[in-house]
Amino acid sequence: MLQTPRGGAGHGTAAADGGLMSIGTVLTVLRDEFPEVTISKIRFLESEGLIEPQRTPSGYRKFSAHDVERLGHVLRMQRDHYLPLKVIREHLEAMERGEAVQLPVLGRHGDGGAAPEAVEGPTVARIGRSELLAAAEIGEEELQEWESYGLIAPMPDGAYDVETVTVASLVAELGRFGIEPRHLRVMKAAADREAGLVDQVVAPLRRHRNPQTRAHAEARTKELASLAVKLHAALVQTALGVRLP
Repeated sequence: MLQTPRGGAGHGTAAADGGLMSIGTVLTVLRDEFPEVTISKIRFLESEGLIEPQRTPSGYRKFSAHDVERLGHVLRMQRDHYLPLKVIREHLEAMERGEAVQLPVLGRHGDGGAAPEAVEGPTVARIGRSELLAAAEIGEEELQEWESYGLIAPMPDGAYDVETVTVASLVAELGRFGIEPRHLRVMKAAADREAGLVDQVVAPLRRHRNPQTRAHAEARTKELASLAVKLHAALVQTALGVRLP
């Protein structure tokens, strides 16, 4: 059975009696147990299909007690078990079917013991230079040029983040339309500024003394990155007057 977030019994009872809560009320209910939760976080989880609040004719979200209960369970699985959203979704679907769900046990947190130590940062999938050239189907000369413009950069040990393959492939594809690497510096600069903004927001979480809060920084970074990418795409589409499928 899904647990109702602690500290929100009064609001939950009202919803169970037939009332519905605004997103602001839901935020108040959840913050007793999840002080880092934000309205944008709730909206993000909705966009990922993890909750489906009702909508008023004017478009406002209205949450039932079940919605709040489900939200609390999602946030708890992220905080206590560090599960990605895809796995959380699978667990929720299994629970809705009445199946028993076994969550991973981390340390002794939950039985009065110490909380697990947080991982300070995600493990980066890495590839070598030759693997990058082969995967992106580019030559050494092209890679050197792109590195000179700052579009691609190796890590200190000379390896590359695996996502660099995507960057290289897109740079090559744009080149087929006559867009040269020097033209893409403005896009790289914009991406760096967006990343800097996300880092600025997440930095307090990374510096927090609570290891669980520091672990939450990675999830918050991914959430903000997703929103930034969506906003960037929407702004480009609006500026060009096009709609992509």
